[in-house]
Amino acid sequence: MKLSRIYTNKPDIFEPVDFVSGLNVVLAEIRLPENKKKDTHSLGKSTLARLIDFCLLSSRNKHFFLFKHIDLFKEFTFFIELELLDGSYATVRRSVEEATKISFKKHATSGQDFTELRDSDWDHLDMPFERAKILLDGLLDLQAVKPWHYRSGLGYLLRSQDDFGDVFHLRKFSGNHAEWKPYLAHLLGFDAQLVAEHYRKECELEAKKNDSQVIKNELAGALEDISKVEGMLLLKQTDADKKQRLLDSFDFRTQDKDKTRQLVDEIDERIARLNSERYSLTQNKKKILASLEEDQIMFDPDEAERLFREAGVLFQGQIKRDFQQLIAFNRAITDERRTYLIEERTEIESELKLINTELNELGKRRAAGLSFLSGTDVFNKYKQVSNEMVTLKADIKSMERQREFLLRLQELKKEIRVLADERDQLQTQIEQDVEKKNSDSKSLFSSIRLHFSEIIEEVIDRKALLSVAPNKDGHLVFEADILDESGNATSQGLGHTYKKLLCIAFDMALVRAHLDVHFPRFIFHDGVFESLDDRKKENLLGVIRRYADMGMQHVITLIDSDLPAHAMAELQVFDEAEIVVRLHDENERGKLFKMKGW
Repeated sequence: MKLSRIYTNKPDIFEPVDFVSGLNVVLAEIRLPENKKKDTHSLGKSTLARLIDFCLLSSRNKHFFLFKHIDLFKEFTFFIELELLDGSYATVRRSVEEATKISFKKHATSGQDFTELRDSDWDHLDMPFERAKILLDGLLDLQAVKPWHYRSGLGYLLRSQDDFGDVFHLRKFSGNHAEWKPYLAHLLGFDAQLVAEHYRKECELEAKKNDSQVIKNELAGALEDISKVEGMLLLKQTDADKKQRLLDSFDFRTQDKDKTRQLVDEIDERIARLNSERYSLTQNKKKILASLEEDQIMFDPDEAERLFREAGVLFQGQIKRDFQQLIAFNRAITDERRTYLIEERTEIESELKLINTELNELGKRRAAGLSFLSGTDVFNKYKQVSNEMVTLKADIKSMERQREFLLRLQELKKEIRVLADERDQLQTQIEQDVEKKNSDSKSLFSSIRLHFSEIIEEVIDRKALLSVAPNKDGHLVFEADILDESGNATSQGLGHTYKKLLCIAFDMALVRAHLDVHFPRFIFHDGVFESLDDRKKENLLGVIRRYADMGMQHVITLIDSDLPAHAMAELQVFDEAEIVVRLHDENERGKLFKMKGW
C-alpha cells in the first residue's frame, strides 16, 4: 500500500498532489523577510498529513479543521488514490458535508480524476462509515497487521509534530495500555495474543475483586462465616417449622407450656431478685437520710441569748463565743462525712430507678404471659403466634440473603484464585516469548532493532538500542535509547531533537522489516529536519533515499530554512520530481488551500 494521489472537487483551491514511489518532499519556501524568524507560517505543510488521515477514514472530530470551519469546507469532496499491493489502484471518495458516506472505485491505472464520475460507475456508492472501513480494510489486504484493523498503526505512518513526543505511545493511543501495547508487540514480532490475553485476565480479575468488595459492603459487618450463618439459619428454620405445625394444628398446649416455664423460671425469679435488691437499697437510703438528719445542729446562740435575756440571765461575752466556736467545730468535723453520705444516696437513687424501670417491664411481660395462659379466646393466641412467625420468617429471609451473598463471595474467591493463576501463567509465557525473540538473531524484532540502530548510527554516529522487556506485572515496556561510546544509554534521547530522530528511525525500521509482507510501505514525517545540524540533515536524507530505493515511499515536509546550507550552495538538494508540493508565503496561491487563513 502506497499513496498515489490526493485531490478535491475544487482544484482551483486545492491542487492535486501526485505522489511518487520513493521520496516525496513538501517544501515550504519563506520568501518574505518579515516571516523568516517566525516559528509557524500556516502554509499547510502539516495539514497534508491530516487530510490523508481524513481520506483514510478517520473518525469525525469537531475539533478537526474541516469540521471546525464547516462553513468554509462543507462543499469540499476529497479523493485519495491508493496503490494496492497487487499493483492495482483504489480511489476513496469522502465529502465534508456527508463525511459518513464513503464511495469506492477500483481501477488499473494511476492518475485518475473521478470528480465527475457518475454514481452508477462507482463500485460501492455512499457506504455507511463503519461498513466502509471494513471494505477498505479488505481492499488494502494488510495481512501483516491482522487481526488488527488497518487504522490501528496509521499513527506510526503519519507522524505529525504532536506525535514526536514518544517513540511508541502515540497521541491517538489516549486510552490505557491494553489498547495499543498488544498491537505494537505484534508489529515487533512478539506473541501479541499472549499480551492481549494477559490484559484481559487482569481486567477480569479487577472486575471480580470489585464485585467481591461490593458484596462485602452489602454485608456491612454482618457474619462472614458461612458455617455460622448456616447453623443459625437451621435453628431459625426449625423454630419456624415448629410454630407452623402449631398454627396448622390449632393446638396451643405446647405454647402454653413454654409460656408457663418462661414465667416461672425466668420472669418471676428475676422479679423476686429485683424486689430483694430494691428492699435492701431502700433500707440503706433510709439510714443515710437519718444520718444526715442527725448531723444537723439545732442550737442557735442568738435565739438562746434572747431567751436568757427574757429570763433576766446574762448570756453574752465569752459564753456566747464558746458556743459559736463549738458549733463551727462540729460543722467542720461532719462536712466530709456528709459529702460521702450524699454521694452514696445519689448512687442508691440511681440504682433504684433502674430497678423500678426493669420491674415495670417485667410486670408487663408477666401480665402478657398470664393473659395468654388465662385467655379463653384461642384466636388471640393464634394471632400472637402468627406475629411471632412473621418476625421469624423475616429473620430467615434476611439470613438466606446473607447466605446468598456469602456463597457468591466464596465463588468469587475461587474465580479470583483461578484468574490470578491464569494471569501468572500468561506472564510466564510472555517472559519466555520475549526472552526467545530477544535472543534469536533472526527474529523480526532483532531485524527491526538492527535497522533502528543502523539508522541512528548513520545519522549521528551513535548506536541506539531498541529494547522490550516485561516489568514485574508482566506488562511489556518499550524503550529506545541512544548509546555512548561505552554502550551505555545516554540522556540524549530525552531531548526533543533526538526524540524526533528516534521516532523517525523506529518508523523506518518498522516498515523496512515488513517490506516483504503485506504491510503499508509509506511513511509521512512532518518537519523532518527541524533542529538537526547540517551534517546530520545530510546523513538522514541519505538514509531516506537509500530506504526509498528499497521500495519505501517516504513523504517529508520541511521549510527551506531547514535545508542543509552547504549542500544548497553546492547543488540542488532535491530533484524537481521529488518535490510534490511547493508552498510559499508571498500570497494565498502559495498555500495548500489557496484561500484566506482560518
